[in-house]
Amino acid sequence: MAYEDVLAVILGGGRGTRLWPLTKFRAKPAVPIAGKYRLIDIPVSNCLNSGIHQISILTQFNSVSLHRHIARTYNFDSFHPGWVQVLAAVQTFSSEDWYQGTADAVRKQLFEIEVTGARDILVLAGDHLYRMDYRHMLDLHRAEAADVTVAVQPVAGEDASRFGILKLGADGRIRSFVEKPQTPKALEGFVSRDDPARPYVGSMGIYVFKAEVLSELMAGPYTDFGGDVIPAAIQSHGVFGFPFQGYWADIGTIRAFYDANLALAQPSPLFSFDDPSGPVYTRPRFLPGSRIYDVKLDRVLLADGCVVEGAEIRNSIVGLRSVIGDDVVIRDTVLMGADYYEGGGPQVPPGTTALGIGHGCRIEGAIIDKNARIGENVRVQPFPRGVDLDAENWTVRDGVVVIAKDAVLAPGAVIAP
Repeated sequence: MAYEDVLAVILGGGRGTRLWPLTKFRAKPAVPIAGKYRLIDIPVSNCLNSGIHQISILTQFNSVSLHRHIARTYNFDSFHPGWVQVLAAVQTFSSEDWYQGTADAVRKQLFEIEVTGARDILVLAGDHLYRMDYRHMLDLHRAEAADVTVAVQPVAGEDASRFGILKLGADGRIRSFVEKPQTPKALEGFVSRDDPARPYVGSMGIYVFKAEVLSELMAGPYTDFGGDVIPAAIQSHGVFGFPFQGYWADIGTIRAFYDANLALAQPSPLFSFDDPSGPVYTRPRFLPGSRIYDVKLDRVLLADGCVVEGAEIRNSIVGLRSVIGDDVVIRDTVLMGADYYEGGGPQVPPGTTALGIGHGCRIEGAIIDKNARIGENVRVQPFPRGVDLDAENWTVRDGVVVIAKDAVLAPGAVIAP
């Protein structure tokens, strides 16, 4: 069943500071994941698999690569009723300001949203990893004649400070809200489930609004959905919760992004990209199969077009076009690969460190962004959790070493505690 009267609005995110330096040259939804996809592919694919074919993506910061990916990936034919369009932040005669938050972004594009004539507006984030059939949420929304429906997930007490916590009544209606409560006292009265392990419910940042209700709420002085719009709507409208029991992860920080990627390489991952009932779509590429020689691989997600010689790789992601030299050991690492092969991209001076991972490297506990040039015999080791550092060609966030896009590490470089 297709929902042709539903418009999906995907929030493209702001500066993405929590994912720095992966967002140094790209918007947060354009960050690569699982070797060959980008974060934006998750919500767009969920929409398409749910029969929602009208999709608007609100973008603003560092958005060139995101626009390019969307343009090259999501093209419907002339006989298909749907579209995926970009609504970029613009200055107008009535407003010279850029988006000031998630709600402000929707407010500034409200005309473009209203002219679609959609009955309901599905608002989604661009940095979550999950698989959801939104039709179930829309069915509940319409059956309850809800003004607003919020997707919620069970939350343990120790995790409550990371979520907007909602009080869910027995009738499914949301009665109250507290944003990221930091003390037990702030959680008093918010138990919504008869489960000592996970007694609370938290907002997943997925909302359905009646179109006219969204327009009403956008008339208010609200900046963000989670902290402003939803608490206000609870006081004035019928807001219901849609319980979701599946896998869902907010991967908006370096540590969360790193952990979620490595989990994909496990034998039975909680989230898998190879589910035939809900495929994840991405840009089609015409790359050869990966070539590997004298290699030891264990718990590795290996993408297309790689060349790996004499390496040992464990518990890692190896992205598109990765080139890995002889006598290399890689553990617990996310390699994002490259946008081109040497000779097919920007010209580099003779003697420059080659694209990829050089001979004799030992790399552990790291994220290596695209087009990085890692010289021979480089050593990279993780730092203790909680450690944050910034250097010229590398960064540490919560103990994870991040080598930025296009960075060069000279032969013999050592990054270690």
